[in-house]
Amino acid sequence: MTWNRVCFSFFLVMGAMLTESASTTRADDPVLFITSFAAGEQGGIQAYQFNVMTGALTPKHRTSGVEHPFFIALSPDKRFLYSIHAKSFGGKDSEEVAAYALDGRSGQMTLLNRQSSRGTASCYLDVDSTGNTVLVANYSTGNIASFPVKKDGALGESVSFFQHVGSSVDPARQTGANAHCIVVSPDNRFALVADLGIDQILTYRLDAATSKLSPSEPPFIKSPAGAGPRHLTFHPNGRYVYVINELKNSVTLYDYATASGQLTERQTISTLPPDFTGVTHTADVKITPDGRYLYGTNRGHDSIAAYRIADDGTLTLIEIVPSRGQGPQNLLIAGHGAWLICANMPGNNVAVFQIDAKTGKLSATGEPVSQISPSCIRLLP
Repeated sequence: MTWNRVCFSFFLVMGAMLTESASTTRADDPVLFITSFAAGEQGGIQAYQFNVMTGALTPKHRTSGVEHPFFIALSPDKRFLYSIHAKSFGGKDSEEVAAYALDGRSGQMTLLNRQSSRGTASCYLDVDSTGNTVLVANYSTGNIASFPVKKDGALGESVSFFQHVGSSVDPARQTGANAHCIVVSPDNRFALVADLGIDQILTYRLDAATSKLSPSEPPFIKSPAGAGPRHLTFHPNGRYVYVINELKNSVTLYDYATASGQLTERQTISTLPPDFTGVTHTADVKITPDGRYLYGTNRGHDSIAAYRIADDGTLTLIEIVPSRGQGPQNLLIAGHGAWLICANMPGNNVAVFQIDAKTGKLSATGEPVSQISPSCIRLLP
């Protein structure tokens, strides 16, 4: 065989190996759980293997019998998954929080038990850093509850319940309380709640030993009037909190006092182009692990707004890009900040974007993956 043929054969083999490694999943690739917000057998939780080299999603296992699983959360040790379960989402009867045991990285789940969420349109779950407490926010009834976790991952009955009261300036959307998210602070001492209906961010103290909540002092801070705070996230440094406002299509930066849990408003920035005049509402907000970039979704404008985070926490808009589907509902950042995954719920697809580490800009990767009503994404590393 001539030297040219040897070289040609070598490059053919190497090319085939690279193609194969780029298109197949690897044993250490993370697993994504993505919910289908639907009734009956169409409702469920789909597990995917996520290729951190290419951004490809490969289906692994689908768990059915989970109706209207609007939101899910994983335990810190990644052994358990908690999901909203509702035969009739936002109906008259209280919904449920379901506990599942995970079978390693197979994507398979075993139902442990369910407990009443003590509210309707249950829309957000979080687990504290000890794994001993699960918290739920109930949108329609405007209340929150906390649950102790048993040693086997099952849920006990709720040990805390708080009903929010009040209203705000929007006559169509803010006639009563609407708790939209509940997030535990990085030091596990507080839980912050965004209530869209009353334009408040409420702070509760968390007793990790008993799973009980108690109002902090001061108990809340007002959002900008008519903002409609929806979701919030902490900066990795623990000193800033970012709240995405559904009704005003904006993100508000707050300084966070770690000793008291108190918030101080500092900046509000739009998520939309200045010339947009249509109807749209924000949904989710996420920050890269290095704390350099923030992303928020616009449902109606159907886009993702990207921001640079300065050293003092303030935001500067980088770009606004199409979400590649209707109604971008939920985001997840994977691969140590290399990828952003977007669940387009009414668009019935999941889109993957690569994050440019130098600029924070997003590049669409591959074709969106079809899935019925994807509403929440969580990562099993």
